[in-house]
Amino acid sequence: MGGMRVNDRQMKQAMKKMGIKQSALDGVTKVVIKTKTAELVIRNAEVVRVEMGGTVTYQVTGVEEERSIGEDGVARPTFPEEDIALVMSQANCDREKAVVALEATDGQPAEAIIKIMTE
Repeated sequence: MGGMRVNDRQMKQAMKKMGIKQSALDGVTKVVIKTKTAELVIRNAEVVRVEMGGTVTYQVTGVEEERSIGEDGVARPTFPEEDIALVMSQANCDREKAVVALEATDGQPAEAIIKIMTE
């Protein structure tokens, strides 16, 4: 269908004729999806609610972060190995201290390094 374009107004009219309702959810900051072994956290989330044929679905976009769930049932963020190694080398600390600092700074390596160095 090369070159064929549908303008926004026409699209909305077609969706209305098909019984599709779409609306954005305001004020959403994050979405958490929990499984038995992990949590998927989507930050800066934008969520669109779509109703069609009696079914409601949600479309979610944003920055994703996976957290593993430990034996104690507590979700822990999973940080990239490069970030952990960077904090360890720059702050001259062990892995455990680097991970704790990354947790405290929402995964921001530069802030984690500063936190360790100013303790």
